[in-house]
Amino acid sequence: MAGEQSTDALAARFGIKPGMVVQEWGYDDDVDDDLRVAVEDACGSELVDEDSDEVVDVAILWFRDSDGDLIDALVDASTSLADNGVIWLLSPKAGRPGHLAPSDVTEAAPTAGLSQTSSISAAPEWSGTRLVAPKAARSRR
Repeated sequence: MAGEQSTDALAARFGIKPGMVVQEWGYDDDVDDDLRVAVEDACGSELVDEDSDEVVDVAILWFRDSDGDLIDALVDASTSLADNGVIWLLSPKAGRPGHLAPSDVTEAAPTAGLSQTSSISAAPEWSGTRLVAPKAARSRR
C-alpha cells in the first residue's frame, strides 16, 4: 500500500487532475506500470496513445538513449499539446540501461521549442523532466 500512496502522490506532482487528457509516447515493456495506473487514476481515464489527434493537457514521453532523436520525439509529443500543456520526459535513471545525460535534455529542449522547468524522481527506475512551451511561443500558437 505504501507504494500505491507514493505513486498517487507522484501523479499529483505531475499536475494530473480529473478530466485531463494524457497522451503517452514511447511505451515499451520497460515502463513503470504503477506510475501509468496512478496517472490513469488521477485523470480518470485511460492514456491516449501516440496516434491520437486529440488535444492533450499532458504528454508523457518515455525515452531511452537508443530511441532515436530526442528533438524529433519532443517535437512529435508537443504537436497535440493544449496551449498550457506539459510534456513529462521520462528517462531511465543514471546507471540504468538507456540513461540520457542531463546535457542531452538541456540541449534538445530549446531546439524543440521547449523550456525545462523541473526534474523529479518519477519511479524507481525513471527520472522525470517537466517541459513546457515558453509563454511567448504559447501566445503565438
